[in-house]
Amino acid sequence: MGEDTRDETVVHVGGEPGTPGAYDVVIGRGIAGRVRDLVPESAARALLAHAAPVADLARRLADALADRGVEVHLEELPDAESAKTIEVATHLWGVLGRAGFTRTDVIVAVGGGAVTDLGGFVAATWLRGVPLVDVPTTLLGMVDAAVGGKTGINTAEGKNLVGAFHPPVGVLADLDVLATLPRADLAAGLAEVVKGGFIADPVILDRIESDPEAALDPTSDVLREIVERKIAVKARVVTEDLRESSLREILNYGHTFGHAIEQAESYRWRHGDAVAVGMVFVAELAVRTGHLDADTVARHRRVLASLGLPTRYDGASFEELLVVMGRDKKTRGATLRFVVLDGVGAPTRLVGPDVEDLRAAYEAVAGSAD
Repeated sequence: MGEDTRDETVVHVGGEPGTPGAYDVVIGRGIAGRVRDLVPESAARALLAHAAPVADLARRLADALADRGVEVHLEELPDAESAKTIEVATHLWGVLGRAGFTRTDVIVAVGGGAVTDLGGFVAATWLRGVPLVDVPTTLLGMVDAAVGGKTGINTAEGKNLVGAFHPPVGVLADLDVLATLPRADLAAGLAEVVKGGFIADPVILDRIESDPEAALDPTSDVLREIVERKIAVKARVVTEDLRESSLREILNYGHTFGHAIEQAESYRWRHGDAVAVGMVFVAELAVRTGHLDADTVARHRRVLASLGLPTRYDGASFEELLVVMGRDKKTRGATLRFVVLDGVGAPTRLVGPDVEDLRAAYEAVAGSAD
């Protein structure tokens, strides 16, 4: 999975260290100070953009960078998805301009997936690209948003429709920061871990099924192992396909329907909760199109429910969700595309499914019976 160093695991992304676009994800406990090592030596200035709940951590990181002689500009961001707007991005561009940031300076994004998405987008667009270091502080951020180089902001028309591919120069995942994460947020992050199990690494599913409570314990070896395994899955896929031209689409398992739920709920749903339902939806769709067996659909529900994640949704009509799915990034023209499974660890594409199969899958997740 990665290279073990002291109490750290290092997962390489994008090829051999030192090659263009390659970077390390450093995973461990009590390693926040390592941010100094990930910020490029050339950086004279750092914009440290952070979520409000991690202000204390952000100040410690700022002090560590200041001790190295870096001029640090701390900026607190709005909460969660409300940070991912063009207005917030414009504000940060103004900060960069007034402080005289150059192409060798750095942006450090500290927070959940929304913060790393926004910070990455600002880094990608300022002077057509400046270095980015991600310090994810949620489980979702560690295993998904901060790894892979996809950045973006939301618009009224949908989630992440405006963005850029911009790999970070390093990612620091300090598992100790998860100790104060609410259980519901931890579970939501585990939805992405479960996704990694279904598309590529069945051992993740085995570990969760054996001890769901340990998977929800931020101090456990089980959580650390499945986090490392999920990051390794994403690293392998991203290394082969940075710009989502083919293989990388498998990482969107459960996301087409999940994103539709998020928009229908005005982003009040946690991303992981929406993806959990989205995975059940595409599993049901896969059964109806001859790809998957019913037992694996039941396994989806069982694993997700064991973590306290939702497996049902009826908050919007099928017709409303179908319109939103038509704007998904994987859609080509008027043709919907879904990632489905032929079996655990065997993802494939389903192009242009019949609307009645889509409706039946919706009714399966909207209903009250398994």
